Amino acid sequence: MDEGKMDENEWRYHGEGNKSLVVAHAQRCVVLRFLKFPPSRKKTSEEVFQHLQNIVDFSKNVMKEFLGENSAHCGEVVQLPLEFVKQLCLKIQSERPESRCDKDLDTLSGYALCLPNLARLQTYRFAEHRPILCVEIKPKCGFIPLCGGVTHELKHRVCRYCMHQHLKVATGKWKQISKYCPLDLYSGNKQRMHFALKSLLQEAQNNLKIFKNGELIYGCADARSPAADWTELAHHLKPFFFPSNGLAGGPHCTRAVIRELVRVITRVLLSGSDKGRAGALRRGPAPRGPRVCEASPFGRSLRRQGKNSPECSGLPKGCLLYKTLQVQMLDLLDIEGLYPLYRRVERYLEEFPEERKTLQIDGPYDEAFYQKLLDLSTEDDGTVAFALTKVQQYRVAMTAKDCSIMIALSPCLQDTSSEQRPVVPSSRSRFAFSVSVLDLDLKPYESIPYQYKLDGKIVNFYSKTVLAKDAAVTPARYKEREDCTLVLRKV
Repeated sequence: MDEGKMDENEWRYHGEGNKSLVVAHAQRCVVLRFLKFPPSRKKTSEEVFQHLQNIVDFSKNVMKEFLGENSAHCGEVVQLPLEFVKQLCLKIQSERPESRCDKDLDTLSGYALCLPNLARLQTYRFAEHRPILCVEIKPKCGFIPLCGGVTHELKHRVCRYCMHQHLKVATGKWKQISKYCPLDLYSGNKQRMHFALKSLLQEAQNNLKIFKNGELIYGCADARSPAADWTELAHHLKPFFFPSNGLAGGPHCTRAVIRELVRVITRVLLSGSDKGRAGALRRGPAPRGPRVCEASPFGRSLRRQGKNSPECSGLPKGCLLYKTLQVQMLDLLDIEGLYPLYRRVERYLEEFPEERKTLQIDGPYDEAFYQKLLDLSTEDDGTVAFALTKVQQYRVAMTAKDCSIMIALSPCLQDTSSEQRPVVPSSRSRFAFSVSVLDLDLKPYESIPYQYKLDGKIVNFYSKTVLAKDAAVTPARYKEREDCTLVLRKV
């Protein structure tokens, strides 16, 4: 990239999250990621550079090791002309969602992170003329904790995502409860995975987006976004899945196209990827916690059929979902068991503040940092070293719980003999594809108290509203798992 000849008109708004904003180049398969800050809080150029460099180092030395060379993309820190950044900021301001404008783009440092555009196939440096479809999924946490530190018995039965849904709807974050449950997607059972993906398509929230040739065509930014329109989505997708125009329009066509999309995504998610070192975290054959969340509509339908659990499939160990789940399970103690250890580290830092750098809380995120993450022991010896290892593992696990998986698909050309890309079949065509992981910033050390309070709030709200409501209804009918005796009397 030639930073001296930057033209803001060659870049377009791509999207943004809570802490950064991304613009994409019109021709090259690259994006620029800028940090965002509240208007009252500015950082020096040196601080911005170090922040971005830490992101690169963590992706390179930790997440790439766990997830694989081709799945985690590190990028590089670049310095841009300040005039270009200011003009770019003015150009894209009108495209930003109102809900994200509480923070300003960093226009003072000139630093940004240059990354590959994961909405494109990760083979060529320049945008191809062939059509590209990209599905972005934020799968969230895929397991229920079974550790002894959990005091709320409810957390052994209902996953965090499903509980959090009720609080988000009550506070107006979203309009309605999603039927999606992460445990269904991570099950490896195709029937459950299909159900999970259809649920995401029905109620995308911020957990699913679909791009066509780099442009967002599906997915909502906030609760005020219009309801999901499968008919419009099917119109976009039909050329990808039925290029011969073999289906007429109408509901049947829409259902067929959505069904085909779900099947292709499932095949890609279950496909093998390049080798990472997540296998170093393997804990043995038995999964931690229940395989089905009680709040999942899929799980409830099983219980109505008299089944306690579905057929056990499990994820192939080479697929990206499996490796992501292994990293998530670095959360060995749950936030309840972790918080006292965080307080132990805090007390040590209050007494010895100069040790913060030695403890690598703010970096550097190097090979030594990575090696400490592989210690899966849970026997507390009372030391600061033990507490710090669990805290760092928790931060990495939370990163994996909040990452996004990007699936780029492109119909194979007639002559595919020279193509070296992985290919997935559909009913009437084949797709070249690439799978990558997005949002791999290490979660802040300072966010742990907030996560502890939020966890309690989520569980308490679910207990007082959902469970209390169920308890008020169940006396009028047969209670699940309750003994029932039939008494016959003479008439």
